[in-house]
Amino acid sequence: MAVFGLVSSVAGFIKVRYLIDKAIIDNMVFRCHYRLTSAVLFLCCVLVTANNLIGDPISCINDGAIPGHVINTYCWITYTFTLPGQHGRPVGTSVAHSGLGNEYNQERTYHSYYQWVPFMLFFQGLLFYMPHWIWKNWEEGKMRMISDGLRGNTIIGPDERKGRQGRLVRYLYESLNTHNSYSFGYFICEALNFINVVGNIFFVDKFLGGAFLTYGSDVLKFSDMDQENRSDPMIEIFPRVTKCTFHKYGASGSIQKHDALCVLALNILNEKIYIFLWFWFILLSILSGLAILYSAAIVMMPTTREAALKRRFRSATANQIENLVRRIQIGDFLMIHLLGQNINVTSYGEVLSSLMNHLNEDRPGDTPSAPSTLEMAPIYPEIGKYGKDTAI
Repeated sequence: MAVFGLVSSVAGFIKVRYLIDKAIIDNMVFRCHYRLTSAVLFLCCVLVTANNLIGDPISCINDGAIPGHVINTYCWITYTFTLPGQHGRPVGTSVAHSGLGNEYNQERTYHSYYQWVPFMLFFQGLLFYMPHWIWKNWEEGKMRMISDGLRGNTIIGPDERKGRQGRLVRYLYESLNTHNSYSFGYFICEALNFINVVGNIFFVDKFLGGAFLTYGSDVLKFSDMDQENRSDPMIEIFPRVTKCTFHKYGASGSIQKHDALCVLALNILNEKIYIFLWFWFILLSILSGLAILYSAAIVMMPTTREAALKRRFRSATANQIENLVRRIQIGDFLMIHLLGQNINVTSYGEVLSSLMNHLNEDRPGDTPSAPSTLEMAPIYPEIGKYGKDTAI
């Protein structure tokens, strides 16, 4: 029940904050980083710290010379180990458990990650949220402000809607060619998403002792191998039973060595969490890479911008869209593109039609100037109400 309460609190927190922030300031891949991936990592952090799911995270047995709570604490805060050469051997006949056997002249694999798993998952969740936090502060609620009253399910009268659309067109026209820094911040944060997910793959690989890069592929190979000649990679990386050595002084002052077998019940969860994260990080890195390529095409190819506008601005002809794209810069395009994700198709078409009319009425040599914050306040009186956006 305690775990259910924690999970419900996390889910409710995410849901409430999502409902508060209805303005869309990024794309679907971007949201997969800070909403989906961060939520999954925080949820996994909660699960691995909930001891009532699996009991004690470590339970060790020895010859009785060391109290149980002492050996448990010692092996938890130091490390345990397995013998790689003993994996894959018949359990119960050749070895007591997979990875355990005669230690003489055997290579050891030390496991000291398990006590740090919840901290690692929480830190990763923060890393996946960081690019959104940077972009949110860079964006400063601009999209939320200019689309206020036109997005979502807000019901307003025709006259008020026309008035809001007129103010929106006025803002877009008067701030034309001044949004390049806006787009620069967005593309930088999009690149940070890609760097972050690829960096996390190598980060976890280092954390798990170099075993994460091939973890998922090894698990897939394991499922296709002959049952008589295979060793489960999940048990090799996340062993359920390990060994721990405790030294103490005997009655005569000599050093005594005591071996213990430790059951790492927490690894039942860890192996599932990290196999999911392996596949998810691979998929997310591919999607993030494709998103960067798409953004590069948007920046370098006007035809790509025309195709993106055509999907939402359906009432315009190809020539009209071509003329609009060639009159605006990349920052203006990003502003218009994000605006199309926040207001309905009808309002979007009317806004862009009005903007094109203003551009067509320009006299040669006229250059719109960007309004200052004081000039924008009469256009959008609600600006003081929002301040900087704090939604997730």
